[in-house]
Amino acid sequence: MNPQTVLVIDDERDIRELLTITLGRMDLQVEAVGTVAEARRALTERSYDLCFTDMRLPDGNGQEIIELIAETCPDTPVAMITAYGNVDAAVNALKAGAFDFVSKPVDIQMLRGLVRTALRLAEEKRNGGAAAKGGGSSERLVGDSPAMLQVRATIAKLARNQAPVYIAGESGVGKELVARLIHEQGPRASGPFVPVNCGAIPSELMESEFFGHRKGSFTGASADKEGLFQAAQGGTLFLDEVAELPLHMQVKLLRAIQEKAVRPIGGRDEIPVDVRILSATHKNLGQLVEQGQFRQDLFYRINVIELRVPPLRERRGDVPLLSGFILKALAGKSGDSVGQLSPAAREALAGYDFPGNVRELENILERAMAMCDGNSIDASDLMLPQRSARAAGPDLPASGHEATPAPPAANGADGGLDDYISNIERTAIVKALEESRYNKTAAARKLGITFRALRYKLKKLGID
Repeated sequence: MNPQTVLVIDDERDIRELLTITLGRMDLQVEAVGTVAEARRALTERSYDLCFTDMRLPDGNGQEIIELIAETCPDTPVAMITAYGNVDAAVNALKAGAFDFVSKPVDIQMLRGLVRTALRLAEEKRNGGAAAKGGGSSERLVGDSPAMLQVRATIAKLARNQAPVYIAGESGVGKELVARLIHEQGPRASGPFVPVNCGAIPSELMESEFFGHRKGSFTGASADKEGLFQAAQGGTLFLDEVAELPLHMQVKLLRAIQEKAVRPIGGRDEIPVDVRILSATHKNLGQLVEQGQFRQDLFYRINVIELRVPPLRERRGDVPLLSGFILKALAGKSGDSVGQLSPAAREALAGYDFPGNVRELENILERAMAMCDGNSIDASDLMLPQRSARAAGPDLPASGHEATPAPPAANGADGGLDDYISNIERTAIVKALEESRYNKTAAARKLGITFRALRYKLKKLGID
């Protein structure tokens, strides 16, 4: 079996020798050149499994090499060698199609991790994208509308490099699902996928959670703790609701991403980390930058490539497919037969705006399955807010309802109406249970609902 080959392009002799020795010890065959002209000649004479190129060369720049390889050898991953702290060059390289970047002075451990990931990617490309065909989350990214076909095509492209991706979209559209799919289709699929909700971590614990701490570094630190970056080593760190990060943490996060290293609280040395960063938020991050609530340099660093996930109202044709998928999944959980939507129920869903998107559709159908008789779901079982119904989009038949502005979603950010209704339901159910001496069948009869509907509400409201 022939050894895998690497082309190194750098005008500094020391860097060429360092990479040649390091890669040689990994049983790789290395060819090193010092100019753009020599690189062009080498690339016309043979193909390579991986390429490293410096940004500044005597007769040009590395950007030319990246663009040339992207055009003539698209299956060859390219890593840019950048000067220490030159974030702009790294971002431009990633946008041009570079797989990843490595900063001078070169960290050998990080370099080896990058090489292993890049060669795994090259192997998958030669095998026809084995990782991309592996099912997993792709089976849950349901829809064949033009908008979703575009999302899936973009995911396939993004999975092939290591550029940070910012996933934009409203609450409930499936941003974490998209992030998982980018991870699963890429060369890091065998590594961990670590999702973190940035808004759920108390500000005073953030540094410890992200970077870890050493025993005795603060009161309560009774043992060494690994941070989220270390937990995601070799895989992907997904920063959900990244807009919720306080400014002091944004500075530390930016440095960790730039230097590809973290320092635990109380630690003396930095620990190299090989992690791909994906981030998301339902807020307008660009607007927060203008308002001074989010650092511009961090925004540019995590937003190398933006992927927008469309809301459900922009892909109405996917509602029947999604509904069928969700009902099948619900039946699998409960052991009941698969719910069937009546024509009236389908029409009602066709005319609804879904301010809570796919997550709201899941909630609606789960509630409907609890409320309906048998497994047939009628429009009344959906319990859609009447004022939110509107004319259907162009790819579904009109519902016949007049278009009316939608009120804030019960599942939305506010949650006030939802809490109010839940409190009323809880009071009525508890009263009915007490009056029927906790006989649930009698309580359901007293409330005028089915036993299954009561069982659903008890679970939803957390009533024992």
